[in-house]
Amino acid sequence: MKFGVLVFPGSNCDHDTYHVIAELAHQPVTFLWHDSPSLENCDAILVPGGFAYGDYLRTGAIARFSPVMQSVKKFAADGGLVLGICNGFQILCEAGLLPGALMRNAGLKYICKQVWLRTETADSPFTNLLTPGETLKVPIGHMEGNYFCDESTLATLRRDERIAFRYATPEGEITREANPNGSLDNIAGILNEGRNVLGMMPHPDRSSEALLGSADGFRIFQSLTGALAARS
Repeated sequence: MKFGVLVFPGSNCDHDTYHVIAELAHQPVTFLWHDSPSLENCDAILVPGGFAYGDYLRTGAIARFSPVMQSVKKFAADGGLVLGICNGFQILCEAGLLPGALMRNAGLKYICKQVWLRTETADSPFTNLLTPGETLKVPIGHMEGNYFCDESTLATLRRDERIAFRYATPEGEITREANPNGSLDNIAGILNEGRNVLGMMPHPDRSSEALLGSADGFRIFQSLTGALAARS
């Protein structure tokens, strides 16, 4: 298997994500530059955090037009696995790979801290090693992580169990106090209709080693690696 990590002008978590795959998951991985349409025969695409194009205009709004994203859209439509983290989640929404949008945090301030996520589904390539209700300690670092969608879309996400993670207490309770950014329904991550695309605001790449305060995020990469192995 082979992973590809996208790199946009302004990406700042691309090396973090690369490190997790190369040094912790011990899998082949390559960087994919934004102005190249080639995905270099990668089996999974990781869209990292950062500030693609400086977040000018609107987060992810410029990155969606990059040549590499046109290839990612086709890759996802064909069933390829795509994980978007933080700014990557914003880009996937702007590109139409995921529904809804990420708005300014409710407090209009940048937030960087550890939060707790409750796993809502194990039925995806990204969460198959997790148990519904299980909590993960994963950090966030964003200004525009306030997820929003219309009522019809929210009803669909709930009905089809496409909400992957919600902000919660360490015990797994969904409360207003546990929601760091005002995100609708405490949503921290969602899946597309085909369940092969996941976008999440928290950073599993920054929580894959105990040295960083938590290794819980690595479970997501382990799930993804296992899903790819099962496909081959």
